[in-house]
Amino acid sequence: MAFQRSHRLNLLRLIVLLLVALAGIKFLFRDSFTLDLHKHVSKDSGFWGDTGDIVQDVIPQSRVLEVPAAKIMTLKQKQQVPRDASATEMRLVHLDLKGAAPRVSYLEQVFPLLSQLGANGVLIEYEDMFPFKGDLEILRSPYAYSEEDIERIQQLAEQHKLEVVPLVQTFGHVEFILKHEKYQHLREVERFPNSFNPHVPDTLALLKSILSQVIEKHRRSSWIHIGADEVFHLGEGMDSKNWMSHHKGDVGTMYLKHIKEVLGFLTAQYWGLRVLMWDDMLRKISVGALRESGIAKHVSPVLWFYAPDFEAEQIMQFLTKYVESGFEAVWFASAFKGTTGPAQAWTPLSYHLKNHLSWLKVMQAVPRLAPLRLQGVVLTGWQRYDHYSVLCELLPVSIPSLAICLQTLVNGGFTEEAKRKVLDVLGLESVQLEQSTCEGRGAFPGVEIYHMVEQVNGHLKDSVLKALEEESAIKGWFSPYHRKRHFGNPRNMESFGSKVLKLHEDWESFVRDLRAQLERIYFPDTVEEWLEENVNPYLDQLRDLVRDYRAIIRLKSDFHVPVAHGAHPKPAVAQALPVLGAAFSRRVQGRNGDISLHILLLCKDQPDLARARGSRRNARLELLPQSPAQEGRRDSVGAPHRPHTGCPACAPVTEVPGPGGAAGAGAAPCRVGAG
Repeated sequence: MAFQRSHRLNLLRLIVLLLVALAGIKFLFRDSFTLDLHKHVSKDSGFWGDTGDIVQDVIPQSRVLEVPAAKIMTLKQKQQVPRDASATEMRLVHLDLKGAAPRVSYLEQVFPLLSQLGANGVLIEYEDMFPFKGDLEILRSPYAYSEEDIERIQQLAEQHKLEVVPLVQTFGHVEFILKHEKYQHLREVERFPNSFNPHVPDTLALLKSILSQVIEKHRRSSWIHIGADEVFHLGEGMDSKNWMSHHKGDVGTMYLKHIKEVLGFLTAQYWGLRVLMWDDMLRKISVGALRESGIAKHVSPVLWFYAPDFEAEQIMQFLTKYVESGFEAVWFASAFKGTTGPAQAWTPLSYHLKNHLSWLKVMQAVPRLAPLRLQGVVLTGWQRYDHYSVLCELLPVSIPSLAICLQTLVNGGFTEEAKRKVLDVLGLESVQLEQSTCEGRGAFPGVEIYHMVEQVNGHLKDSVLKALEEESAIKGWFSPYHRKRHFGNPRNMESFGSKVLKLHEDWESFVRDLRAQLERIYFPDTVEEWLEENVNPYLDQLRDLVRDYRAIIRLKSDFHVPVAHGAHPKPAVAQALPVLGAAFSRRVQGRNGDISLHILLLCKDQPDLARARGSRRNARLELLPQSPAQEGRRDSVGAPHRPHTGCPACAPVTEVPGPGGAAGAGAAPCRVGAG
């Protein structure tokens, strides 16, 4: 009896021990979600095109805005995904820092908003904003974050239940590295800084150093993204051609060889760190090659597709391929901004909403591909198409789009509940999807920039072009011809002057306020670039017009033109014309003191002005102010001009009347301009 009781106790102890061991194993190999996250989860470019080998052109914004509301409502009604389905996914918001990287103080305001809207992580593509040190310091931007900034970003993320996933490009899109002379020998094609040569040993050594520095500063992170998309020109370098020839391989196997080396380093040095990569290069590689490479055990592909309308079947073909290749988990990548044109300044809301509605259809189909499972979604927000392109939409401008897209994923569609959440969180009254506008003052970080960029995008260009091209007085009496020759009648000019000056003053005041708001969020290089690309092309036209207007009005008010247009000058003036036909200057007495008189002879019947001494036919006076910078200009033969005997330009001008008919003073020292 005692033996049986002891046997039962031993058996019970063994069962308990096994349960503890199983629990420990499960803990060690748990999903990357933390317990807290479980509680809170409820490019010439074909960069944005087709998922196949041929990439389609970017769809213009005009097509986006033509989508009728009824069609969007139909899509919303059809694409309803159960709440518990989306509750099992990670939702990462992509912060593309290769352009317009915000100050950390702005991220302090944005991270709480992301969490409130349904995000549980951020994918941070640092590029040159990471504080590389040592031999890698050359890669840093002058405005790169400090090590303290990187730590602060992670603290903010942890505070708001956001997983931080750093992204380091390891094959293509490495222009920020290969643009430097120090690393040019690592290019696949010598002329282009896009992609690494995978055959040079220094390539992997450099990548190990870069990855190590980034990972060391992200010890809290369970994931890392190695990029590896759009490896342009791979296989075109001589080293690659020789490798393929000797190994009877192709571009796909060569690509996988490099990826295996990168993954081998990560798995050996950072056990337990989970890896993501963009999938576009994998789409062209055979199932056999993928299975043979063995990368499915170490990385999860992220399928990206940014078009507004696509069918689930377009993505399912790739998902089926990845199941056959041995992958157990995949991610999807949508877009909330930065995919409708490299210079897009205003985010088209309906375009990005429809992209997410299309992805919801794919999510509904994923269970059919078990054991493949969906681990998460990345909402990409591209800031540049690549390192050399201009800026896309600024983050504050795209926050309404981000809110709509996040809530669409959380709610399985842009339902009334999702819409109410967006309006409440952002402090808006309504959202007009087709017009891509929001009504209400708003209460989200950077809302001032949102409204001011809306003014620039919708009114600056039109108002300037209207003033320059539709104002008949400007077209008739202040044309480029008039402005180039400083020639105009104040009577006609004053008919449009006050309107133009007011328009200019209003826009200059507006831009000063816009600059101040931008400087609160962005570093100086971003502020200058954005204004240069989006404001100056139009405002500079208005600035030039006002400058010329003021110059001529000021000139005409200083003295009286003694010779009417087309009339003959006074004899003494005609005799004072230079023998060489060069323009010359005189200081004469005006109402406001001495001014310069610049005389240029135009003679139709004597093209050789050197022979036109004393000619008065079709002569005309042009009057220009003399600036100190013009003192010491050289004459038409290049030598400094000084007063000398026999030079008509040095003779006293005694018969040129000043304002009110007063005779001018004697000649000042001669300084003849060159034209």
